[in-house]
Amino acid sequence: KRIIFMKRRNFIRNSASAGIGFSLLGIYSCKEAKKTEKDDEPVEENVIASATPFFKISLAQWSIHNMINSDGVDPYTFAEKAKNWGFEGLEYVSQLYDKELEAANYSKEAMQSFVDKCNAEAEKHGLKNLLIMIDGQGDLATSDPEERKKAVENHYKWVDAAASMGCHAIRVNLAGSSDPVEWKANSIDGLSMLSAYAKTKNINILVENHGGLSSNAAMLSEVMTSVNMPNCGTLPDFGNFCIKRKDPKDYAAGCAENYDIYQGVEELMVHAKAVSAKSHNFDANGNETVIDYVRMLQIVKDAGYTGYIGVEYEGRELSEEEGIIATRDLLLRASKEIT
Repeated sequence: KRIIFMKRRNFIRNSASAGIGFSLLGIYSCKEAKKTEKDDEPVEENVIASATPFFKISLAQWSIHNMINSDGVDPYTFAEKAKNWGFEGLEYVSQLYDKELEAANYSKEAMQSFVDKCNAEAEKHGLKNLLIMIDGQGDLATSDPEERKKAVENHYKWVDAAASMGCHAIRVNLAGSSDPVEWKANSIDGLSMLSAYAKTKNINILVENHGGLSSNAAMLSEVMTSVNMPNCGTLPDFGNFCIKRKDPKDYAAGCAENYDIYQGVEELMVHAKAVSAKSHNFDANGNETVIDYVRMLQIVKDAGYTGYIGVEYEGRELSEEEGIIATRDLLLRASKEIT
């Protein structure tokens, strides 16, 4: 350990601009001696010996959704930012491009422009396109057969885009009915139809635990087993296990029914083709205040997973940049503590 004198924000900003290479340089975690706004604030710096983790690290674009939606940041700077923060892979979010795509009615020309711009930026910065998270394209688990079929077809253009970008998957949602029997049957049907199309493009269809019955990991696993297609799997998220909210219209009201997050990730890892490291807040030691990252990574490793783990910061105490870096560093530091 050694003591350096630097504001916490400045330390995080300097780490970001340096574009730390994870496998070559040490991983830094900050522990504040005292939270102040003084420039000579003492920060403890623990330098952890360099070691290659069992996974690669990617950035979920949702981590910068406030920059894009509120601050006017160009979503096509995603690759540049991810590169500067030391990431290797890119996880796009479809709704962050909706403004331009909806204006063009998702025409072939507009979708091709999206693909070309994303490809150019990823190539320019030497990053790998991994997946696209799809929202707002219809309910794949609705009880209305015609609406379900329409939702499946609405996802085709994103399957095509993912294939043209060299991605391996798109992430979809299963909202649907609150009745378990209906939800399961509808989910199996919608996923089977979409996965059949995606198979022709060599694209995986991944379902995230993303609220409602999709956050009941046991039920989602049953759906995967029933679909039984090699290109249909899960994207376990460390934090999205709220099955029922106190007030569906008021997200801030909190959760009325939670699924156990560790049991949930373990059950979903059986079918996982991607993993999302969700984070919100951090304590003085740089640990997530709710999620035990060491325990989570042990579950992921024990499942035999060696792919990308995507950082997805959704907190409010830190800026998006600071939260992304804090999550990145926590992930890599925690990877040194598992067996």
